[in-house]
Amino acid sequence: MIKAVLFDLDGTLLNRDESLKVFIDKQYERLFDFIGHIPKDKYTARFIQLDSRGYVWKDKVYRQLVEEFRLTKVTWEELLEDYVNEFKFCCVPFDNLILMLEELKKRKLLIGMITNGYGRFQMDNIKALGIEDYFQVILVSEWEDIKKPDPQIFLRAVEKLSVLPNECVFIGDHPKNDVQGAKNVGMLGIWKKDIHWIGVQADFVVNDLMEIPSLVDGVVEGGNMKGLFI
Repeated sequence: MIKAVLFDLDGTLLNRDESLKVFIDKQYERLFDFIGHIPKDKYTARFIQLDSRGYVWKDKVYRQLVEEFRLTKVTWEELLEDYVNEFKFCCVPFDNLILMLEELKKRKLLIGMITNGYGRFQMDNIKALGIEDYFQVILVSEWEDIKKPDPQIFLRAVEKLSVLPNECVFIGDHPKNDVQGAKNVGMLGIWKKDIHWIGVQADFVVNDLMEIPSLVDGVVEGGNMKGLFI
């Protein structure tokens, strides 16, 4: 019996690739007097490359940008502060985010989130998406002092929800941190399909968030849905 559905944030609920493009575009315009001598497409491409899909924190990204582009009118600290303060205004959700959460809520399922990242930054983005109130538990790795795929962060969420691991499904885009991390503690691991990964083994695979409620229904009703391997 599935009692709880848990999610990753970036790449699963938040369309981070699109959000980052929106942010970079706005930052370039906002700070044009300081970085406008760099061609916009060049600045954007290098930022995205250094960012490595969010797995490199922006202090390193901006240090490198300042050095490579020989920026003298703005510091990496000022660029980082702008990122921390402004990214939340650029958050782009995946399609059907709210509708999917509403469907899970109607089913009286517990809903949780486990996300790697910095506490304030991630919570700002969650609030910007307008989804905070749907979740009974939200764990952010900085505040928990532990991060996925460590089993303890998954078990901590389970404990807070007062359920067992085998009563949970976890949905995420990262094959190791999300899918395998969840499976390692006994949860069902659902992969939110992402073009950046191939050869991902998961119990189930979804392309669109609206596939999740009916998928959970199938598991609850019969548990006879076959796992998918992509």
